[in-house]
Amino acid sequence: MAPESQAPAVYGIIEQICQPIPGQRVRLVEGPEYAILQACVRCARCLPVCPTYQETLLEIQSPRGRLALLRAVEEGRLFLDEVVEAHLYHCLDCRACNVVCPAGVAIGESIVAGRAASAVQRPRPWWLRMLLENALGSPRAAEWAALPLRWAWRIGLIPLARWLSACFPRLKDLLDLVPYPAPSVRRELEGRPSSSEARYRVGFFLGCVMNAVYGDVVRASVRLLERCGCAVVTPPDQVCCGAPQDDQGLRETARRFARRNIAAFEALGSLDAIVADCAACSGFLKEYPHLLADDPEWASRARAFAARVRDLTEWLEAIWPEDLVPVAEGLRVTYHEPCHLSHVQGVRRQPRSLLFRMRGVMFRELPNADRCCGSAGIYNLTHPEMSRRLLERKMADIASTGASVVVTANPGCLLQLEWGARRARLPIRVRHLSEVLEEALSNVAERAAPGV
Repeated sequence: MAPESQAPAVYGIIEQICQPIPGQRVRLVEGPEYAILQACVRCARCLPVCPTYQETLLEIQSPRGRLALLRAVEEGRLFLDEVVEAHLYHCLDCRACNVVCPAGVAIGESIVAGRAASAVQRPRPWWLRMLLENALGSPRAAEWAALPLRWAWRIGLIPLARWLSACFPRLKDLLDLVPYPAPSVRRELEGRPSSSEARYRVGFFLGCVMNAVYGDVVRASVRLLERCGCAVVTPPDQVCCGAPQDDQGLRETARRFARRNIAAFEALGSLDAIVADCAACSGFLKEYPHLLADDPEWASRARAFAARVRDLTEWLEAIWPEDLVPVAEGLRVTYHEPCHLSHVQGVRRQPRSLLFRMRGVMFRELPNADRCCGSAGIYNLTHPEMSRRLLERKMADIASTGASVVVTANPGCLLQLEWGARRARLPIRVRHLSEVLEEALSNVAERAAPGV
């Protein structure tokens, strides 16, 4: 046989010999556990529930595809380069895949860990670090960051910019997403007196965006807690929960924030619960034991802290007085499930139960209620095209219910759905569950007032 004819066979043998030996060869700092990546059996149960896969039908945009990338990295078959990083950030971190995985693989957590490993090798952009570590580092910092936005609305700059940007769709979409911030609530809560006769004493976790943008929602949440017999206390030195930072790979920043929050709430003394009206915050606060698992000083404190954390919806549903009946005659309501409430915390029944307590309400179940709306932290800014596609599908589902109000329980969802309603020109209001319940209770008080 001629040497030339032997060459392909020789090259094939050499290629086989040079293939990496199966098994972990690279240990990534902050990376996912190799055993978790191995546990994926590629059964495809995650494909129907993954929003990005359903939109693209690309394996690389599926949960098992992303796990395969990370496994290839840890087996030395791929570098954790910009291409792999980009695919990891295409994930919405909605955790729908976790819920349906028959092997119980922590898919979402592994993908976020992959982002953290990538950030160790290539630091995130300076502007993003400044935004997440400073502007959104605490409720107080978020107030200052929102101040220019509030003034831009007051002098009419935002409406004018929206009108001028009509010929620039991308810019117009960005401006349409800009919220009108309500007055912040932090100082009111920190100086609010609490009743010594209350049945429960709860620590209130004040999210950064909730304080800076949705202060009126927080006011409604606190009034509801007090109506249900809670004394509400808020530590002045709490900071961001750490969810936005962890989502963007800044894991050490998230750990630093977690330690500060644990210490801040420990200083309040005995609490029946630590309550948050932001689903992303309550979800991430419950993940502090995982975040600080390797910290001998803080691991047990994180477990004790997380054991007391409750989302507002699950806490209210558990303590709601039977004689407290909200009235919402003729209100047509549907409910969008925040991903980090339904998928991360498993809180699905309680928000609906609270809505059903309203006398006269007409509840319309939302098709695919737990499918991500496309907000996903800052995903609507970093991946605007995919975010819009998911939002359009969500708004079509909402329109099909015929509801006049869509209720949710997370600031990112509120912003995204408000934007979607404006874009689709739907005659529908987007409200936090606290607002709807508190308004319904106010209706009872008005009817009971003399002369009414």
